[in-house]
This record gives sequence, C-alpha cells and structure tokens, in this order.
Amino acid sequence: MIRKASLLLVGALMGATAVTTLSQVPFHISAAANAAASDTYRQLNLFGDVFERVRSDYVETPDDAQLVENAINGMLSSLDPHSSYMSPKSFRDMQVQTRGEFGGLGIEVTMEEGLVKVVTPIDDTPAAKAGVLGGDFITQIDGEQVQGLTLNEAVEKMRGPVNTDIKITVRREGVAEPIDITITRDIIKIRSVRWREEGDVGYIRITQFNEQTFDGLSQAISEMSKDIGNDKLKGYILDLRNNPGGLLDQAIAVSDAFLDRGEIVSTRGRNADETQRYNARAGDLTDGKPVIILVNGGSASASEIVSGALQDHRRATILGTRSFGKGSVQTIIPLGANGAIRLTTARYYTPSGTSIQAKGIVPDIEALQVLPDELKGRAETTGEAGLRGHLQAEGEDKEASGSQAYVPADAKDDVQLKLALDLLRGVQVNNAFPPSGDDKAVMKN
Repeated sequence: MIRKASLLLVGALMGATAVTTLSQVPFHISAAANAAASDTYRQLNLFGDVFERVRSDYVETPDDAQLVENAINGMLSSLDPHSSYMSPKSFRDMQVQTRGEFGGLGIEVTMEEGLVKVVTPIDDTPAAKAGVLGGDFITQIDGEQVQGLTLNEAVEKMRGPVNTDIKITVRREGVAEPIDITITRDIIKIRSVRWREEGDVGYIRITQFNEQTFDGLSQAISEMSKDIGNDKLKGYILDLRNNPGGLLDQAIAVSDAFLDRGEIVSTRGRNADETQRYNARAGDLTDGKPVIILVNGGSASASEIVSGALQDHRRATILGTRSFGKGSVQTIIPLGANGAIRLTTARYYTPSGTSIQAKGIVPDIEALQVLPDELKGRAETTGEAGLRGHLQAEGEDKEASGSQAYVPADAKDDVQLKLALDLLRGVQVNNAFPPSGDDKAVMKN
C-alpha cells in the first residue's frame, strides 16, 4: 500500500504528500487480543443498532451515506485536530493543491469554538486583498451560520467557480460589530518562494512548502549570489513566519540546501520498526554563508522541521518568537472510490532527538514586534497546545500555547527583519549569532 505523509498545519485548504511505502508485518493474535476483538465487535453492533434506529425513526429521512461519513469523521476528529476523513472530492482537491495551484479564497483555516478561525491569509490571494486577517472567526458564509458545520463542510461552502462572489461574516477581536467581507473566488496560484536583495543580504520568504518550493529556493540563491556578488554577500535571511507547513520532502530538501551532512529529521510511529531518518547530502547551496531564520507563532510543521534541523546543526540562528508546535505526521490513506483518511501516524524529531509537539521551536534570539494599537493584546496564535484534543507532548515536557504572530506589512516597521539585517552586517552583536559549538547535532536515543 502506498501511503502519503503530511505535515500540514490544518487540513482545510492545502494538503501535504511525501510518499512512503509500508510493508506487511507478520503478527500473532493472543487470547487477550481475541477478547479485545470480541469487545470491539460488540461496540460495532451498537453502532449498527443506533444507525438503524436513526434510519427508521428520525423525523426526516436521513441520507445513509452522509450518516456514515459523519460517523467516520467524528471518530477521526476525536483523536486529534489533524486527523479527518476526506470525501472523494476533498481528496481530489488536496492532490491538486499540493501542486501549488487550486481554486478558492486563499486562506488557511482551522476549527475553534465551533467556528472557522483564519490561521493566516495567503499572500497575494483574494482573501488577503479583501482584508481578511489571521485570527478572524468566520461566523457566516453567504448568510448561513457556520456553527454546527464541520471544518470540511465549511471549506466546501467557501469553494466555488472562479469569478463568483462569496460573502463571509467575520468576528474580529477588538471590533464590536461583525464585519461582512465580499471576496471574488479565483485560481489560487501559490508562489511559495519570493526573494529580494536587501543591499548586501539575500532575503528569502517561503510562504508554504509545496512541490515548487525547493526549485524556487535554488533559483533565489543562485540569482542573488550572482547579482550581489559572492564576495559582497553577507548572508541570507530565510523568512518562515506564518508559514503553516506543507510537504515533508520539500522541508527536507530546503534543509539539505544549507547542510553538507547529518540528519535532518526523523519520524517515529507507535512501533520501533517504523522509525525513518532523513539525512543531508553533500553540497551547501550557499557555500556556508551565514543564515538567520525568522519564525513566529504561525510557523508550523514543515517550517519547524527546517528551523529545528538548522538550529541543531548550528547552521542557522533562529530569531523571532516560539513557533506553533505541530510535531505530528499525518498519513493520507486512500480508500479507493471512497476518498481517503488523514490519520496521525507519527511524531517527528529534530536531529538532536527533540520532539517539538505542543512546545514549538524556541528561538535563539527572541524579538517581539511593535504592535499597532488595534492589535495590542490579541496578536498571538493559539499554538498547538491550545487546540482542543491535541496530541500531548512526550514525557514531562512542558507544553506551550500561544506566541506572537504579527508581521508588519511594511518592512520598515519589521523589528525582526531589521535585527536580522543588523546582525548579518555586524551593526549589532549577539552571542547567538553566529551560532557556536560543534556543527554536528548530538544524537539522543
């Protein structure tokens, strides 16, 4: 069976696929296992009884297929916030989205308090241009209440033909009245990598990890190295702020671009023989130039893999605020004509053996943004540890929820970016830059 591993923050508008092949493993059924199976079948009989009672006695004739789909989704969503059922259409949409082009509004969303919460609007999309902000709660879609809908149902309602309008009503903290926002649907073409020259520093922003990300990064490094001149280039700023994640293989490739050797990430499931390790290959695309990575409370999943790998290997200095803390791997399991399920199957670990689930990556240099008055007191993300039913951190590790996730629209107001530029140019000095110590992460078992 081919299964696909996903490292996405939420399963609403984007998918994530890194193909792995799992083999059949022989097993022995004990008497205890037989007893457990018997109990399980009794519970399944209970489900059948309830199902038949609903079909026969509910006030209106229910849709049998919808009943079963909702039951499956309820079972999966009760496990953690990232496990879910995908209908055949949702599965097809996910496969399209990982290619970096799809139809929609251009927002990353999750479910909180029974409402759809905007994690972040994607750069240069209809939602971003219409004024949707991270932290907005969507209460109505075209006049219909969101309360009572599943996340997939709400997302499905927001999708539609290109060039058609949709009106969403949002509740925004600090604003007394609900806000109506009309958005024209469009093809969302995700250019996941953008770059520019900041004088003698190369600035690279990755908004998500899709199939185009590594190629975009390679082009950015090549062009800026040539244009600035390798002898004048002070280093690179890799901006992963508010990057919700994406493809595992792309996170590995981006990390590998800055490393010559060593482990990048490992994934560990319930069974010891399911552990997989991913290592860097020789060849640093930047020729060892200094690197500063910007992260914040909206940096999740694949972003945390890159940050954790380069931090553990002392290859980059992490600057900003603590990341989101999504350290779990979702496997996309196709169900033939019946869609697929997204199931949490493993945790991922940084090269030093650290799981960041519900804790996040702690920056080497913490730097807070100066908030505008209207955002003071409400510019933090919930964080993985703040999601209801999240997968617990391992052992006695302290869980941390919430971190500043604001990025000013104007670079001149960006405190974190200014500090990174000053460090690379030697205008400011900090003990954490450049990172000191052995450049090879110490392995922990």
